[in-house]
Amino acid sequence: MQTDPLSHLYPRLTAVTSPWMTELFDNHSLLDDLFREYGSPINIHHAGPFAENYESYRCVLEKHRLDHTIFFARKANKCRIFVKEAKRLGLGVDTASYRELKECLDLGCDPDKLVLTAAVKNEILVRLALQHGVLMVLDNEDECRLVNRIAEELGIVSKIGIRISGFLHNGEKLYSRFGFDVDYVAEFITSQLESGNHFGNLRFSGFHFHLNSYSIQERADAIIQTIYLSDMLRKKGISTKFIDLGGGLLMNYLADREDWETFRAELKKAVMGERNPITFGNNGLGYELINGSLHGETDVYPYYNETPKEQFLEAVLINKTENGSTPAGMLRERNIELRMEPGRSLLDQTGMTMARVIHRKKDQRGDWLVGLEMNRSQLMSSSADYLLDPILIPMQKSAVDSIPAAVYFTGGYCLEQDLILKRKITLPHLPYIGDIICFPNTAGYMMHFYETQSHLYDFTTNLVINEDSEEMSIKRDELYKFNKFPLKRGVRH
Repeated sequence: MQTDPLSHLYPRLTAVTSPWMTELFDNHSLLDDLFREYGSPINIHHAGPFAENYESYRCVLEKHRLDHTIFFARKANKCRIFVKEAKRLGLGVDTASYRELKECLDLGCDPDKLVLTAAVKNEILVRLALQHGVLMVLDNEDECRLVNRIAEELGIVSKIGIRISGFLHNGEKLYSRFGFDVDYVAEFITSQLESGNHFGNLRFSGFHFHLNSYSIQERADAIIQTIYLSDMLRKKGISTKFIDLGGGLLMNYLADREDWETFRAELKKAVMGERNPITFGNNGLGYELINGSLHGETDVYPYYNETPKEQFLEAVLINKTENGSTPAGMLRERNIELRMEPGRSLLDQTGMTMARVIHRKKDQRGDWLVGLEMNRSQLMSSSADYLLDPILIPMQKSAVDSIPAAVYFTGGYCLEQDLILKRKITLPHLPYIGDIICFPNTAGYMMHFYETQSHLYDFTTNLVINEDSEEMSIKRDELYKFNKFPLKRGVRH
C-alpha cells in the first residue's frame, strides 16, 4: 500500500458523507452536463435526510411525552424545497424576514405553523404577520409598541412570544444582544401587556430564547430558569403556553475524532512556530501568539461532536437540577409546550457545493494555489473556516497521476483574502483544469448566508435531486419569485 508522503504534514478532516453524495461523485457524465448547463459553482440538494433528521428529533420529544412543535429555521438555506418538505412533514417554519414569511404563506403553509422571529421588524412585515395571525416573537419595547399600534388599527388582539436573555450559568449572566433581561421581564409582562395596560392589544403566549453557544448545560439552565419564570407569572394569573429554546443544536460533520484532535493540536503547534503552517499565512483561526505564549480559542464551529442532534436534545431534556428534576419532567408537569427551531442540524447531509478548477499556479512561497470558479462568499458562515476536506472529482481520466499535492483553494474576487479555505488541503494529485472540487454538507448556513454578487457574479445555481425518477436526475430549485411590496402614500414603513 502506497503511503501518502504529505499525510503527516497536513492533517486530514474527513467528512461524513451520505450514499446519495458518493453516487453523484461517480456520475461524471451527469456532473459534466450540470456544469455545462448551469456553470460554476452549483449547490446540489437532497430532501431525504431532512425528513430523517426531523424524525430523530420527533422521537426524542415523544419519548418524553412532551407537547412540542419543531420549526425549520428558514434562514439556514434559501431553497424552497425545504419549506415544501417542512409543510409535507407537518413541521413549522421559523421566518426572519418579510420575504421568508411571504414565501411560506404563498406556498400554503398553515399560519399556525409559522413563527416570526426577525431581529428587525418593520411595519410592512408586522402588518403581514398580523393579517395572517402569525405569532411574532418580540424582542424589545419598541417592537411591542409597533405591533400594538398596528393591531389596534386592525382591530385585533395579537398573540405574541417574548424573547428573553441574561440567564445565570455558573454564577454569571450569559450575555446576548437579543431579548428582554430575564430578571425584569416578569414585571414588564404583568404591568404592560394584556387588556387595560399600555400594550392592551398584545397577549402573552410564551417565551423564546437565543443562546450564543453550543453548551448542553446552558440550554438546560435556560429552560429551567424560564420554567421558574413561568411559575411566577402563573401566580399572577398569566399562563405560559410554550417555551422555545431556539436553535443551535449541535451536529457532527466529521468521520473521525482523531482527525479533529490532531488538527487542533497541529494548528497550535503551527501558530507557536513549532511546525510549518497548515493555514494560509499561518492564520490561527482564533489562536494568537502573544509574547511567546498561545492565547485565545479556535473561532470555528465544533465540527466533531459525540452528542449530535437528537442526542444533544436528549442530554438537555434529562439534565438534572440539584433536587433531581429535569427540564422534560418540569415541562410535562406544567403542560408547557416545548418549541425548537433547528436549521443547520435539520439540513445535515442535505446538500453540497461543487466548483470547477479554472487554474493552478505556485506563489512566491512555493505553495500551490488552485483557482476555483467561485468566491469565498459562496462557502462561508460565521465560522473562521470550513473544516472538512473537499473531495476531488477528476474529470479527465487520462490526466490522473498518483503524486499527492498540498494546495490552497482561491476564489474569483480581486482580494488577497479571497481564499475559499484558509486551511492547506492534501489531494491525491494536483487537480487539472476542469476537475471538480466538492465541498460536502454545506446546506446549513454555508451556501447562502453570506453570499454576495460582487463583480456582478451570479448567485450559485441551486439544484435538487429528483427522487421521482428511476435514475438519478437533478432539477433546478426555482427560488421564490418576489414582487416588491408597494409603497403607498401616508403609510409608514
